[in-house]
Amino acid sequence: MLKEVIVAEGKQDIVAIKKAIEAEVIITGGFALNKRTMEKIQIAYEKRGIIILTDPDGAGERIRKYLAERFPAAKHAFIPRLQACKNNDIGVEQASPEAIRTALSKVRTQNMSAQQEFSQQDLLNNSLVGTAQASAKRDRLGELLGIGYANAKQFVYRLNNYGVTRWEFEQALLTLNKEE
Repeated sequence: MLKEVIVAEGKQDIVAIKKAIEAEVIITGGFALNKRTMEKIQIAYEKRGIIILTDPDGAGERIRKYLAERFPAAKHAFIPRLQACKNNDIGVEQASPEAIRTALSKVRTQNMSAQQEFSQQDLLNNSLVGTAQASAKRDRLGELLGIGYANAKQFVYRLNNYGVTRWEFEQALLTLNKEE
């Protein structure tokens, strides 16, 4: 059983997560987090720690940001968009058990006092912005690093705030370049 409690968005997410791993899950019910749910998350956060595992879409990112502000030591797991899509739907509930386990194996903690290791120049130098393939490359690199997909500005933010080292970044780029 996973020590931390997973915070996900909906009831179907619980089903998918339980197929992948034995864990306690609290659902937010979308962005309308009520007082009772926030109290449950607070208790889990204080007693066991939480892992935020939201859908890789705009709504999921807004929920993640909201929770991260309230629970700064929370851990974060990201399922790559392509692994969370099925039947024209995107979400944790669409991911395979393997994709969920992989995301949970790459958990990161957000550092609220960000390092300034990476900049837009790093993205530009590595064709992660400004090319037709940039979005797909960021998506794959985010998967390799365990920080998920993001636009260029958000990607630099995640590199600097989720503890990615220069060495990890360069190793992931090597893997990405070998795949191309």
